[in-house]
Amino acid sequence: MFTKAKNFFNEVKVELQKASWPWDPKEKGFRRYKELTDSTLVVVIAMLLLGGYVALFDFVLVNFVHFFTRLH
Repeated sequence: MFTKAKNFFNEVKVELQKASWPWDPKEKGFRRYKELTDSTLVVVIAMLLLGGYVALFDFVLVNFVHFFTRLH
């Protein structure tokens, strides 16, 4: 039983070494993950902008509908 698990984890290790990772293995510390942190920052900023746009559009649309429903 343990030999199957050991074999499995050895195969996983071999496959992970073949993978292309989004950081430079020669770099040390936090700079190693520069591409990863830059991509994460782009996604967070895009989500904040999109969320702000949707919230603003929702606010305008709700007030527009509310304005016209109060007239009648």
